[in-house]
Amino acid sequence: MVSRKILHIITSLSDGGAEAVLYRLITHDWEDEHYVLSLTSEGKYGSLLRELGVDVTALGMPRGRLTAAGLMGLWRAVRRVQPDVVQTWMYHADLLGGLAGRMTGVPVVWGIRNTTLEPGKSARSTRLVACLCGRLSRRLPVRIVACAEAAVEVHAALGYDRHRMVVIPNGYDLNRFAPDDEARKRLRDEWQVPDDLPLIGMVARFDPQKDHGNLIATLAELARRGVAFRAVLVGTDVTLQNRELAHAVQAAGLSERVQLLGPRTDVPVVMNALDVHVLSSAYGEAFPNVLAEAMACGTPCVATDVGDAARIVGETGWIVPTKDSAALAQAIVAALTARMDRGNWIKRQSACRARIGEHFSIEAMVERYRAVWREAVKMLRKGETDERGFN
Repeated sequence: MVSRKILHIITSLSDGGAEAVLYRLITHDWEDEHYVLSLTSEGKYGSLLRELGVDVTALGMPRGRLTAAGLMGLWRAVRRVQPDVVQTWMYHADLLGGLAGRMTGVPVVWGIRNTTLEPGKSARSTRLVACLCGRLSRRLPVRIVACAEAAVEVHAALGYDRHRMVVIPNGYDLNRFAPDDEARKRLRDEWQVPDDLPLIGMVARFDPQKDHGNLIATLAELARRGVAFRAVLVGTDVTLQNRELAHAVQAAGLSERVQLLGPRTDVPVVMNALDVHVLSSAYGEAFPNVLAEAMACGTPCVATDVGDAARIVGETGWIVPTKDSAALAQAIVAALTARMDRGNWIKRQSACRARIGEHFSIEAMVERYRAVWREAVKMLRKGETDERGFN
């Protein structure tokens, strides 16, 4: 296969979904030569990428603000690397990377990760940049990669060129995310959760998007119904030091049932320890990684109807409306009831993993990105810069 230089320009390298997908993409593409440029800081993934031998540059611009030094650094990075393709991630990087690529004659592939841009939920600067990108989408990128079908519809309505858009779902390493009975027992023993007691969990940072309030209300409803369960919540700022969250758990009378564990690096082990993974998000999700990660480990999911959640879960789990704790509680009861039929539950667990392997493997994601990059280079060489992009 032909190797190419790919310069990834991303808004940040913090602990987020886009950053995680970029990291997985680079770690599983052994053919191309990858360079990464963060508009802001190195965050979580900068050092991890460097350990792989990846050239990482952080421009240090304040989030949501441009600086002359940062823009000069961007220009110098593109000139230094001389990439075959610029792959951008998220709106600010799409805009700046698109302009830099256009000015240097390098084909640009944009990356879209969001499905909603509502006032009060997304920063005003982000909404403005996204709208500007919509206007420029027929001139700057040769292709626009969205991680979810829902993202295509939302951005087409914003004025993005639908003809240039392609969906590449997130991909997952089924060797890393896999059923592990020993890990399950070890972690449940650590948490003092017997195997016959249902363990519910959610892996998500503390953010209005994730709607932890809805989840707490749901767990309180389960307790009122007399449902036996324990719950673990994992993610950035999901700790007892988070007074808002800790107070909500205490006020709901859930202190003996709910553990706030903060961020963890052993997510596959956490997913194995759970009986049911819950996603209570209210908005903004495009392709919720945690659902696929849980399912790859054989853990069925209950999720709100956000982004492509229903497409990920399929017939293996339960999808409910957003911001409806009664519906979410009822779905969890249905899941725990189904769990009591051991034979059928094992079949459901197998179906979860099989669905991820069939539709969302890491190998498929990498090859689809490489196909887009091949076409981008081919298009530049042939000078095929018509209004529709390429087929």
